Amino acid sequence: MSNRVFHGFCLLLLSLGLPLFSGCEDVDTTLKAPTYSTALKEDETRISAFEKDFPLQYASYMKNNESEVMTEYKGSVPFHKNDGVNPLPKGWKHAQPYLKNLWLGYPFMYEYNEARGHTHALSDFVNIDRINRYAEKGTLPATCWNCKTPKMMNWVKEYGDAFWSKDVNTFRGKEAINAMDETIGCANCHDPKTMELRPYSEPLKDWLKRSGKDWNTLSRNEKRSLVCAQCHVEYYFTHKDNGPAGRPVFPWDNGFNPEDMYQYYKGHGAKGPDGTPTPFADWTHAASGVPMIKMQHPDFEMFQDGPHGAAGVACADCHMPYQRVDGKKISSHWMTTPLKDPELRACRQCHADKTADYLRERVLYTQKKSFDQLLKAQEASVRAHEAVRLANAYGGEKDARYDELMTEAREMVRKGQLFWDYVSAENSVGFHNPAKTLDTLMTSVECSNKAVALAEQATRYGISPALEGDIKEIVPPILEFSRKMQQDPAVLQTNPWLKLLPVLPRADRVWDGQEKVSAR
Repeated sequence: MSNRVFHGFCLLLLSLGLPLFSGCEDVDTTLKAPTYSTALKEDETRISAFEKDFPLQYASYMKNNESEVMTEYKGSVPFHKNDGVNPLPKGWKHAQPYLKNLWLGYPFMYEYNEARGHTHALSDFVNIDRINRYAEKGTLPATCWNCKTPKMMNWVKEYGDAFWSKDVNTFRGKEAINAMDETIGCANCHDPKTMELRPYSEPLKDWLKRSGKDWNTLSRNEKRSLVCAQCHVEYYFTHKDNGPAGRPVFPWDNGFNPEDMYQYYKGHGAKGPDGTPTPFADWTHAASGVPMIKMQHPDFEMFQDGPHGAAGVACADCHMPYQRVDGKKISSHWMTTPLKDPELRACRQCHADKTADYLRERVLYTQKKSFDQLLKAQEASVRAHEAVRLANAYGGEKDARYDELMTEAREMVRKGQLFWDYVSAENSVGFHNPAKTLDTLMTSVECSNKAVALAEQATRYGISPALEGDIKEIVPPILEFSRKMQQDPAVLQTNPWLKLLPVLPRADRVWDGQEKVSAR
């Protein structure tokens, strides 16, 4: 239907006294975005600097400060995502109890919280236990700042690729960054001078170049998703053997699906004696000894070939819907789930024939089915790690092909957890792509079960009796654990898997958020 015919149809509806379907009079996809020429500096990163020229958008953005609104499965309270025992604000009824077990030996085991809005991203980051609070250095690379602040552009310009491998705490203090005014904000997506959508993210720009894509020739609708895909994606840090150490990379060269990434990660690690990269790994699991991948938050990868993404819907259509404020049409800059709106107006822009209650129930139906299977995949992965751990230590009679079988078992542990984490780390609880979610979790369970079978075969089923029964009895979930707790030998005796960790040397706290404790 042409634009002229489309608007003519709208006028016909009005003349007949019939209601317009959502968006008819409000959204014309053929129109270009307004053009601006502000007085802002090109390298402006402060959110407050945009308020004068864009007060309505600024006011909308500040709604991201809310930190108490919950939906059924997620929300804005930064609860511990493995804690289904305690009520909010510490835990939540829909928890994944095995997160600390599955990340054993990796900083994620110390603390993993539900994320709050963009306004809190930087302050939450400097207060997370994954960054070492008990030393001058945080023991993580500066790369971790990549999705927390638009100030990244200035730092990369100043230091070049040397920036990535600097210690994360180098840029932690108040003298380096303003936690509330330079968190994720306007400059992450907009050119301050023209307000055109632009990429600030080095890994996105790298991927566009590798893919032969020119940002300036992409449609505005593509850009309205890709600016979100600067951070809501899976990524890894370059190994020093393959380029600038710590430089973030999107592993999309083979495609966006978990199998594509699994194949991609068979390379890109440290180079072997023959100069060929070995499989990439973020860490080695402390129980099974398997080199593992920690997926980040592949929201874009899950969404782009789901029902909405495949239909041409952009991230901003649902998470930044158009609204009328003081008679003006703007995009909402409260970047959050449509479920927080009782009327689900973002959804009903297109689904105008459905009630908010009906649409909400359909979302929850998908999320429940997805979450139930996620928990099953999680338990299967824990059992796979335990099977390999037992087989590694087994001293009885072994199969003649023990080494071959165990090599495959370890690979199945790695693949099973990668597929589980592709869903676990993604933020929609299955809604962005229900079919892909369930298919991915099915593959995860299959791989984990195969790992168990291979480990049993390798030991001539000598470990089988130790694996019988409820996995929660065999390997209890680790409910609480932190860097401070790892300094106490008695704590490590409270769980069979915690016993496998080294005791950390006793140390006093050095950092409290952005402040040094000793400097108070």
